[in-house]
Amino acid sequence: MITCMCKIICITNRSLCKEDFLERIRKIAAAKPDAILLREKDLSEEDYTALAREVAAICRQNEVDCILHTYPEAAISLGIHTLHVPLPVLRTLPDAVHRQIALIGASCHSMEEAEEAASLDALYVIAGHIYDTDCKRGLPGRGTDFLRKICDSRGIPVYAIGGITPGNIREVIEAGAAGVCIMSSLMTCDDPAMYLQELRGAL
Repeated sequence: MITCMCKIICITNRSLCKEDFLERIRKIAAAKPDAILLREKDLSEEDYTALAREVAAICRQNEVDCILHTYPEAAISLGIHTLHVPLPVLRTLPDAVHRQIALIGASCHSMEEAEEAASLDALYVIAGHIYDTDCKRGLPGRGTDFLRKICDSRGIPVYAIGGITPGNIREVIEAGAAGVCIMSSLMTCDDPAMYLQELRGAL
């Protein structure tokens, strides 16, 4: 589970992947990020669960935490204990889901959203986007001052996302983030292991 500082979490995106998706997941998992978050929002729950089963197996083989996204029943059925959800989904989660899944987190894009997520028993938040990124083209990054305020506002871990590179990862950690989420770079780089090494070397 996500409990320590300076974590590096891979966020998946099949549409950006430059090779067979599961092969890319194998390479990333072998490089030992702290977790892989399977975020494939275009899939139906049935198709997502089928893919999650394969990704979870790869994670287990490499002793890497697997985090599922949006679908609590998929997490429960596969015995996965961490679930990440958009804030609108968090608002609707029944108490039974909170009892069955040990660690539930949510995405936030403002101080108000972060405070609401914490009030709804989220145990961590992913805050972004911090820097300009092609994934949010035309929308300026919210910056490290935004991140710092969220990190200072509640006593739960905050993970930064959006445009994070070896060149700015230290700024993010110094702003109080418990770790970072990397999507595009790990989906598209030539060598995931080398890229993760560069990130860790910059901490």
